[in-house]
Amino acid sequence: MLREEVVLEGDKNQRFSEADCLAWRRDGAVVIENFFAKDELAVAIADFERLYGRQGETDAAEFKREGSFGGFHPKQFKNIDTLPYAGSVELNLLSLHPALLTLAQSLLGTSQVHLYQSHTWAKFTGNADYDQSFHCDFGNHTLLVPSDDVAMRTVNFVIYLSDVTDDLGAFHYVTKPDSDALLGPGSVFANDPETQQQLKSREHSGAAPLGSLLVYGIDVFHRGTNLTRPKGYRYTLTVSYKAAGNDMVGFHVWQTAANRQWDAIISHGTPQQLAALGVPLPGAAYWTSRTLSLCQMRWPEWDMRPYSDAARK
Repeated sequence: MLREEVVLEGDKNQRFSEADCLAWRRDGAVVIENFFAKDELAVAIADFERLYGRQGETDAAEFKREGSFGGFHPKQFKNIDTLPYAGSVELNLLSLHPALLTLAQSLLGTSQVHLYQSHTWAKFTGNADYDQSFHCDFGNHTLLVPSDDVAMRTVNFVIYLSDVTDDLGAFHYVTKPDSDALLGPGSVFANDPETQQQLKSREHSGAAPLGSLLVYGIDVFHRGTNLTRPKGYRYTLTVSYKAAGNDMVGFHVWQTAANRQWDAIISHGTPQQLAALGVPLPGAAYWTSRTLSLCQMRWPEWDMRPYSDAARK
């Protein structure tokens, strides 16, 4: 994929530094604290509280003994939902926030990025044993392995809608230089206990306050950890972007959820936000008098003037 010059939308959407970008490219993961102001997230947090509550189950999970390694099981993924959500416009558009688009554009080196994953995740002390083994996320994002070209990889965001501390299930990860030194350059497999122990000796915590943003790649070793604080909870939104046209990578297929609350996004998103879902920008050849008319019938509240105005020029 050829690189292009990326023109950012403006300082108001650039909530990161060049040092953040360099850290992501070097280490494969970076935490940007206070990426979102608390008042920006207030409505989305209220949605999480309504949808998931704040307290875990009464029966405590049976945590693993010290020195053992975690795994994966269905209860870890109990409180997950997929865009669009049964919540506010603010929650539904958070995955498409202009500041996330700007950061994804910068990290992937292209002005055309697509959102391909967005899901809620609420965890509670005692609901499950959330301790996982180290893994990379590429396995259920592509049938291949991560590309050598960063523009053909992805950027994954975890938005913190609550404080995330080590006793509230912080994400733990190993930097790319450390995993390369342990396992060999570019390795993405860690299938035996000895390798797991090596990675654990180099792990970092992604703990950070509400409003922070964890940024990582699908080739970064990481693991979920347990919530141990009494009546603890962790609210996050997981969001992934790829360069438009990268057909090797995928997760959610938005069209399969056509009967869900898409009006909250279609009728309130900007053309740039909708383009990240695959909607052609104003002026694209797709927009004809017929497609404009029928799309307006499908989404009566959608302000289509930018599309119709461009089609008339």
